[in-house]
Amino acid sequence: MFRISNKIKIENSADALWDLISSPGHLNQFHPFCKENKVLESKNAAILKDQLIYLNGLTYYRTFVEWKPKIGYRLKIGSKNAKQSDVKWQLVDNGTSTYVKITINPYTSSKIPKLLYPIFHCAVIRPKLKSYLNSVLKGLEYYSSHKKPVPRNQFGTHSWFT
Repeated sequence: MFRISNKIKIENSADALWDLISSPGHLNQFHPFCKENKVLESKNAAILKDQLIYLNGLTYYRTFVEWKPKIGYRLKIGSKNAKQSDVKWQLVDNGTSTYVKITINPYTSSKIPKLLYPIFHCAVIRPKLKSYLNSVLKGLEYYSSHKKPVPRNQFGTHSWFT
């Protein structure tokens, strides 16, 4: 019910995009709000756990729960010992270009009363996460076409992460 998705068409092959989004520290290349992304655990070229430090110092840990080469992956993300959101990255190749889709199922905060949560989600969480996903996907497109890391806050700042 509270799932948020965004996608972008990138003029590149799914193979090339998979090589990028599955490489160690990949968010350092294209995430406009990433200060540092480092792998904490991997096995057989698959990332199992990594750390994402945002520009404002907020630190999230990502645990990869599904890894499908050249198709996508699913992960859990959140602060250490806190509730986590579910995130799915998908690649859909149509020959000359590839659609990249990110879907987030955000955790439900216990700080917001259950009856008010749908309103808060629609008014605050959904627009903020849509904007966030748009910036991350634009960063991926930028890196794909320019072959250089995306400048920080390239597509505007975000109050949660900068």
